[in-house]
Amino acid sequence: MGFAPTAMEHELPAALLDSRFAQTVVALPSGAQVAVRMAGQGSTVVLLHGIGSGAPSWLDCALALSTQARVVAWDAPGYGISTPLESRAPAAADYADRLGELLCALKIQSCVLVGHSLGALTAVAFAQRSGSAVVRRLVLISPARGYGAPDQADARQAVLATRLQDLLRQGIDGMAQQAPTRTLSAQANPAARAWVQWNAARLNPDGYTQAVRMLCGEDIARYADVAMPVEVHCGDADTVTTPQACRAVAQRFGAPFELIAHAGHASPVEQPASVARLIACATTKSFGDHQQ
Repeated sequence: MGFAPTAMEHELPAALLDSRFAQTVVALPSGAQVAVRMAGQGSTVVLLHGIGSGAPSWLDCALALSTQARVVAWDAPGYGISTPLESRAPAAADYADRLGELLCALKIQSCVLVGHSLGALTAVAFAQRSGSAVVRRLVLISPARGYGAPDQADARQAVLATRLQDLLRQGIDGMAQQAPTRTLSAQANPAARAWVQWNAARLNPDGYTQAVRMLCGEDIARYADVAMPVEVHCGDADTVTTPQACRAVAQRFGAPFELIAHAGHASPVEQPASVARLIACATTKSFGDHQQ
């Protein structure tokens, strides 16, 4: 299963967004709106981004996958022009409810659901309540565990304080400048570094704050009782959600675990062909040659 060279190797990714991975704003019955980017046709793959990113970060993965699947990537509530959640401190279930509204509006009856980092918490919360008829397979990439478990009380307070203080002191632009160093391997190319920074610079302070509070209040182990197959992947150079931590998540879910070579935390940006390949394999396992 081969994939073409990534967009970042040929032209600036931002130049391709409107032409190849265009944004659509979906109005929901609740009155909220969700910005999504879509490409391709076939069985549906839904991509959920991490806390410091957005739908455009999936660009190269989406373009590779779009030759064999319908790819849908959202800007989570409070990201881009997606309506924030009402709660000051939302739970993963609140994000999952909004995701369910979106999939219903798009008439998506079944999918492979992919959650990267914080997106994994939304993915497992949605999958647990929706069942295997809707979510055929869960693909968790560098999943965030969360800090909501009782034994994480000290870490929870520290992470909450640090994240919100960084936002106050540095602002979105300052945090974006540091994002490549934190989320990419030392070997990442300049284009990947620029793309991570571009995506991080799009964050909305209020939406980011809600996401931080969700991260600090949740524990991925609460959602380990799911009916569908699960697989867990992690960049071999990930220092945010380390291979050891991701392996522990895989064990909790009874799921296979694989490393993504030459990748830090933002593997969908740094190694998009590898990530697209593993998602494509998951889609084939879930749907075979049948097009949904």
